[in-house]
Amino acid sequence: MMEWWESLTGVNRAFFSAAAFFSVFFLWQMLAALLGLGDEDGGGAHDGADGMDGDVDGHGDAFEDGAQADGTETVMAFKLLSIRAIITFCTMFTWGTALYLYRGDSVARAMGVASIWGILGMVCVALVLSLLPKLAQTGTARIASALGAHGSVYLDIPADGVGEVRVSVSDVISFVKARSFEGKALKAGTPVVVTRVLDATTVEVDEASVT
Repeated sequence: MMEWWESLTGVNRAFFSAAAFFSVFFLWQMLAALLGLGDEDGGGAHDGADGMDGDVDGHGDAFEDGAQADGTETVMAFKLLSIRAIITFCTMFTWGTALYLYRGDSVARAMGVASIWGILGMVCVALVLSLLPKLAQTGTARIASALGAHGSVYLDIPADGVGEVRVSVSDVISFVKARSFEGKALKAGTPVVVTRVLDATTVEVDEASVT
């Protein structure tokens, strides 16, 4: 390894070092985006869940609040997308330049071709990140159809924990992650009714009375 490093030119070492540096930030940003941790206010996915609570329970008022917040959310999304796009460009550009220099290309050619890498990377990341919210909204809208539906606990719901229920979603019997109302423990087989939608994959249920 040391022999390989020593064989590199000073410029090539600088680009390999920069590539490793930006790769760390790139991986962190992508994981944050996929896990919903990218909000600067630290809200992440939990804020989205609270917003859906309002949408399901409040209907008109919640939609009005959501409409008023659209402008702010759009600006924030654009800002975060820009940061990620820049990091993506830097990652692809430094790796591309380092590899082309290692191959023996001139600095000008290496940086020129690597710039194309960077632009393509920015476009790909922008497309992926723009699709993530749409996928979440589609999933949330679909699971919202389970509101008020009756079903049963499939996997035990521990106190203040998450289990799984068997319930109809968009007229299809599905297995959905669930929390219980007021954090009560519910055993498998307990009849339940969906009282709230928490996020795109999780609902809140309460024990249903058996008539």
